[in-house]
Amino acid sequence: MAESVEMVENKENAPVFCEKYCIVCKGAREGNKICKAIQNIELKIFGKNGCIWGAARTKYYGVTPDKKLPVNSKNKQKQNGRRK
Repeated sequence: MAESVEMVENKENAPVFCEKYCIVCKGAREGNKICKAIQNIELKIFGKNGCIWGAARTKYYGVTPDKKLPVNSKNKQKQNGRRK
């Protein structure tokens, strides 16, 4: 679990494509079966971190493209504009 807490120091350049705009990854994380099947093929081809955008997401957030961000992630709160 400590791996998911580790993040890149430069928070100005967050990789948002995989998280917000990729139809396949976003759909798979939301539970779409077709997107999940496509994502599984992609992960088999490119490896556990996925394509270049998925790898950037993994490096930045410490979470692979097929996993949701931790609920208590500071970056997730920042993206939603909420603070606790």
